[in-house]
Amino acid sequence: MKNSIDIRIEFSFKGETYDLLSHIDLDARLTQRDDPPSFHEVLAHDHKIDPISYLYEVMLEDEIEFSNAQGIAANFLHDGAFDLDGFTAHWHEHHIAVLVRPIAKKVLGIADLEQHAALRDALVMAYKLGRG
Repeated sequence: MKNSIDIRIEFSFKGETYDLLSHIDLDARLTQRDDPPSFHEVLAHDHKIDPISYLYEVMLEDEIEFSNAQGIAANFLHDGAFDLDGFTAHWHEHHIAVLVRPIAKKVLGIADLEQHAALRDALVMAYKLGRG
């Protein structure tokens, strides 16, 4: 299942109220970059707000609300707060495990790495070591 979340921020600037909402495909964002997305940057980009404007600075002062988490992301959404660091770490571990699964099957004849947690962890660590 796809990992996604809705982000929303509401704030006022120069007498105008802004209510910005974006839907984020977390899988696509993390596949493109190793670091998690800045949600304020995403909202600014989606709503054509210049990141070097006073409007953007005012937007940074307000908290982002999170809702409608899908996939594993739902496990990291609690009472409107999203544990982005926890989700990102979990996502990377899972992504790497998917990458090393064919190696375990081809070289070791192990089809289900979940049954061999120590081996899975060793392969994930070797992958990370190789990436530097």
